[in-house]
Amino acid sequence: MKKVCMIVQDKLVKGGIASVISGYYGSRLEKDYKMIYVESYKDGGKVEKLVKGILGYLHFAKVLLIDKPDLVHIHSSFGPSFYRKIPFIYMASWFNKPVINHIHGADFDEFYLNASKKKKCLIHKVYSKCAKIIALSDEWKEHLSKIVPDNKIVVIENYSTLVNDALYDRLERNCNNTILFLGELGKRKGCYDIPAVVKSVKKIIPDVQFILCGAGSDEDEKAIKELIKRQDVVENCKFPGWVRGDKKDNILRQADIFFLPSYNEGMPMSILDAMGYGLPIVSTNVGGIPKIVEKGYNGYCETPGDVAAFAAGIIELLTDDYIYKKYAKNSFALVKEKYSFSKHIELIERLYTSLLQ
Repeated sequence: MKKVCMIVQDKLVKGGIASVISGYYGSRLEKDYKMIYVESYKDGGKVEKLVKGILGYLHFAKVLLIDKPDLVHIHSSFGPSFYRKIPFIYMASWFNKPVINHIHGADFDEFYLNASKKKKCLIHKVYSKCAKIIALSDEWKEHLSKIVPDNKIVVIENYSTLVNDALYDRLERNCNNTILFLGELGKRKGCYDIPAVVKSVKKIIPDVQFILCGAGSDEDEKAIKELIKRQDVVENCKFPGWVRGDKKDNILRQADIFFLPSYNEGMPMSILDAMGYGLPIVSTNVGGIPKIVEKGYNGYCETPGDVAAFAAGIIELLTDDYIYKKYAKNSFALVKEKYSFSKHIELIERLYTSLLQ
């Protein structure tokens, strides 16, 4: 049996990358390959992150020397994640192990287009050592083709887990006017626009509730809550913090609409998760989102920052039962047809096979 070493995060890390990786544990991958997981990152303070990183490098060195994997699959992003993964990529290349770099990044302009010549040179050098690059959408393949040749890039989109009974319950009950956001509370996810959206929706639906699940920097959370106070919508917003497991399942079941007003994205796991529960989506036309959210089919895909359009979409869904149920069914049908976990794993294994022949 071929051995694959996957560079992952601590299982308690918050965010979309962790959500993607969590599905691999106990999956078909572990039946078809001997999977060896090396954790390289955890949430926490600088010292905790540094220690986790060093232990990850040492663990990986041991795996290369003793377990001798046939392939290395790295999950990375832009920003600090790029730099943290450089030692893994170089160590693998020293041992002549093919590397798959599974990129979950979002802000390509900041990472590459607006980077210095020195940084661009480093990015080219690092990515050139990877046998294959996984992009989350065709749009991201186009971006990454500015760094590496097209034939080095494989598009493997994220996946959704289908929750059939949640869709059935949603179609049988009335809306309770609950809007759900899941993700990092910050500017990139459009959270600074949410208070104005709440105010607009509240004018038509006074008891609307926006459930903002996630965490951000102290500065961002403070600023968002201050904007909520200024808009006089404190009673319409709740902050449960980061949710997972049963709590996340319950919130997704109770919500009526999923709202993600991001300014840049890859292929958000949060939207795919919500669609697996049959939630209509209100989001933006960035990254891979237009492939999974279509205006007039399963939600609204608007320009980032368009508060009026976000509010109008939410109001229409909450006041038109026919449209609401149509979009709910279409959300579920779309991920069932195109974004199943089994299809995702099939594509991952096909890529493994191509490199291990």
